[in-house]
Amino acid sequence: MDRVRDSSASVAGEAVELVRVCRAEYRAIGRLTERLRPTRQSIRTLQTQFPHLPPSTLLSIFSQEYQKRMKRSMVRHHAPDVVKEYYQRYRSEAKTRPAAPLLLELANQVDLSPALLARLIVECFLEERQASVAASRHVLNNMLREPYLIPDLLLAKHVEQCTVNDCCYGPLVDCIKHAIGLEHEDLLRDKLRERNLSFLDENQLRSKGYDKTPDIILEVPIAVDGHIVHWIESKASFGDDHSHHTYLNEQFWSYCNRFGPGLVIYWYGFISELDCQRDRGILLRDGFPSDIVTLCQGPARSRV
Repeated sequence: MDRVRDSSASVAGEAVELVRVCRAEYRAIGRLTERLRPTRQSIRTLQTQFPHLPPSTLLSIFSQEYQKRMKRSMVRHHAPDVVKEYYQRYRSEAKTRPAAPLLLELANQVDLSPALLARLIVECFLEERQASVAASRHVLNNMLREPYLIPDLLLAKHVEQCTVNDCCYGPLVDCIKHAIGLEHEDLLRDKLRERNLSFLDENQLRSKGYDKTPDIILEVPIAVDGHIVHWIESKASFGDDHSHHTYLNEQFWSYCNRFGPGLVIYWYGFISELDCQRDRGILLRDGFPSDIVTLCQGPARSRV
């Protein structure tokens, strides 16, 4: 593993440890996640097995691997007869053990995300109350975000337990991920301003009529590791094979075609072997470069 520390790359005033993980170690982490559930205890288990990796990196890896696992099994869990069985099991248990964390237990038994199971159960509950008329997505999403809107206090409590205890799915996780993404974009802008680099961010580019843009376009390009950089994309996640190749096809190659070569920052690290497209215009880093060259400096270097 190629490990990098950069105490200057901080979020909310705390130092962030930045890492790259070789593919062999990533696969070892993936094998362990196959046996884990989306709980805080699972993250602690990963920390015990891989103590040299930051918890934030392990959480990002686990979340991505767990989501792949859920996608593989989604068809089975969404079969009408299976959904009906889950709902009947929950209603039966709710009559005899109302104080128990019933949905969390059921999710663990059937190996389904608690938040996803809660969604299925609430859908069934609403269909039952509305004489089989499917609830609108808006109503369903509101109840999952704010369980007190569910007109069954016991079900509301169990749904809230699922939302709070699921570290990979659900409205709480979505809000946290969105906030972390914005926080790292702010961090990137702060780093650029510290170096007096002129740039346009995504909002400014949209106002100019661009429809698909990276987070940052540098008005004057820089050089990193001998490679010219015209744009920078911030990803508040770990860069694994699946996500990186998806981003390549849906974002990065189009950025290269329109704006020239650029830099992608995976703030929680990436599989080191993925940094293989430098000659084609895509450079990967796990933090803001501490050593850059600007046109106005010539050979001089700007350091953190």
